[in-house]
Amino acid sequence: MRSMQGEVVLNIPAEKAWEMYRDNEIISKINPEMLASAEYIQGDGGPGSLRLFKLGPAVRGYVKESIEKIEKVEKGRSVSYSVIRGCLKNMYDPYRVTFSFTPVKGEEEEKDKCLAEWKAEFEVLAPETPMPEKAKDAALGFLKSFEKFQLSC
Repeated sequence: MRSMQGEVVLNIPAEKAWEMYRDNEIISKINPEMLASAEYIQGDGGPGSLRLFKLGPAVRGYVKESIEKIEKVEKGRSVSYSVIRGCLKNMYDPYRVTFSFTPVKGEEEEKDKCLAEWKAEFEVLAPETPMPEKAKDAALGFLKSFEKFQLSC
C-alpha cells in the first residue's frame, strides 16, 4: 500500500484542535470555502460511525463529497477513517486517512501549540491516477485554518 503524509504546527492547544475537528458545527464554520459541511449520518463519532463531508468551492473541482467510515479513535489524539463513497473512492481503493493532534513539547511558550498531522494510505485504481497531492494540500491548508478560526472566536 502507498502512503503520503504531512504536518503543520498550529498555535492552538492539541485538545482544542481535536475538539474543533470532531464537532460538526464548528468544523463546518472553520473554512466554508474548503469544507461546506460535516455531519455524522450514522453513529456518534465512534468506530463504525459514518461522517459525510461536503466540500466547498475551493476544492470542489477535485472532490465534491466524501462519506467516511470511522475505524479508530484515540480520544483527544487521532481519528482514522476509510473513504467508502465519493470522488476519492473512484480514484483510490482503499483510501484511509488519519488526522492526529499532538501537543508540542518544549519551551513554556510552546505549550499552546500542537502538531497536526495528516496521513493517507491508499492504492490507485488506474495507472494514470495521480498521487493524492491535492488531498494532502487541501487537508493541511484546512488544518492551518483552525488557527484563524480560533482567533476570530
